[in-house]
Amino acid sequence: MKKAVALKYNAEVDNAPKLITKGEREIAEKIIKVAKEHGIPIFEDPYLVSILYKLDFYEEIPEEVYEAVAAILATVYKAVRKT
Repeated sequence: MKKAVALKYNAEVDNAPKLITKGEREIAEKIIKVAKEHGIPIFEDPYLVSILYKLDFYEEIPEEVYEAVAAILATVYKAVRKT
């Protein structure tokens, strides 16, 4: 079953990235479509999604995935700087 999550992080106000939306099947497809339409990078990691999907909306990510999410954020920041 297709699942998707979206995170938000503002280093000036947040202690850690927060889950802002999640969904399965059609909702997952809609999340991905909206991300693509807005140029938001998409990363596929079923293990990470399975952990993040358990979070409540606006809950900070658990410490166990800090390293994985930090690697994704570093990639995003590098891509943004290039544009």
